[in-house]
Amino acid sequence: MNERLSNLASWLSEKSYDAAFISSTENVFYLTNFYTNPHERLLGLFVFPDAEPLLVCPFMEVNQAKSAGWKYDIVGYEDHENPWKLIHEALHKRGVNNIGRLAVEKEQLSFLRSEELKTLYQDAVFESVEEKMNELRLVKTQAEIDILQEAAALADYGVEVGVSALKEGVTEMDVLAKIEYELKRKGIREMSFSTMVLFGEKTGDPHGNPGLRTLKKGDMVLFDLGVVLDGYCSDITRTVSFGEITEKQQHMYETVNKALDAALSASKPGTRIGDLDMIARNLISEAGYGEYFPHRLGHGLGISVHEFPSMNRTNDDVLKEGMVYTIEPGVYIPNVGGVRIEDDVVITKDGNKTLTKYPKNLQIIKP
Repeated sequence: MNERLSNLASWLSEKSYDAAFISSTENVFYLTNFYTNPHERLLGLFVFPDAEPLLVCPFMEVNQAKSAGWKYDIVGYEDHENPWKLIHEALHKRGVNNIGRLAVEKEQLSFLRSEELKTLYQDAVFESVEEKMNELRLVKTQAEIDILQEAAALADYGVEVGVSALKEGVTEMDVLAKIEYELKRKGIREMSFSTMVLFGEKTGDPHGNPGLRTLKKGDMVLFDLGVVLDGYCSDITRTVSFGEITEKQQHMYETVNKALDAALSASKPGTRIGDLDMIARNLISEAGYGEYFPHRLGHGLGISVHEFPSMNRTNDDVLKEGMVYTIEPGVYIPNVGGVRIEDDVVITKDGNKTLTKYPKNLQIIKP
């Protein structure tokens, strides 16, 4: 088995679990190198403490799994077949006639899937594997960091495309379409989340929805986007101004940028995660915008665009070399406008490195 599967199998043995059932696209990919979105169909991976793993996927994706390097048994099923019956037969053939303790992704496993899983072993007790999977995925290898760096560079390019598309009268969706078109020309099939392009007062909503709002002189423009590259995500936010803006808007921007820089300066091995949030939050509060910073400082980044850990003020965990996460302070005044600036960051031996490189100084785009 590969090292990742071996680490999970060793943990199952140490904790006296009979098996683990992994069903999220992200964790299946992490353990197998097979990345797929099965939609409503069943995707699953059985991992055992002392036996070879078993992959379950739609038959039409079996070849892709093998091409990804999977060398163990696969239960491939067609749409007219009951996959759980085939799984039962495969496990029975292996002599797996009883499972007492089964580690599952409780946050991922639907009620229906849990009922179907129970049909295999009615007396099985489900316990959580999330904490272990988070631990395994927390510290990135150099190979993972290299992919994340390339994904970040493509996110930088997306912002560059967006800025170059700004002109009076263009809509948010016009600019969004241009960004995604140019990234697809670079080979990107999937964005890591719904691309956000917001103009003017709409930047005052942290998770606003792009639409047909047209660009006007004096608007702030917020870009929030990321790509999926080889199974790994990037996530960048930049805010620019289209024409001259007010002193208050400039002050908001400078405040957010200072908060980002302060959190970056404190990002090094051993720093309490919650302290990073408070460093940025205190600066924003001292500038008079505390009530307008409603979200955490950031989130882990990797196979998922939002993954462990949550970079919030209550998190007592400390930063470790190889962790990758976002720092994204913001100020949002409803119906007026807002600013968010976000970088992707990796912790190094002595400090940190920002993966996203697009400039953070306030850019005033001439109409």
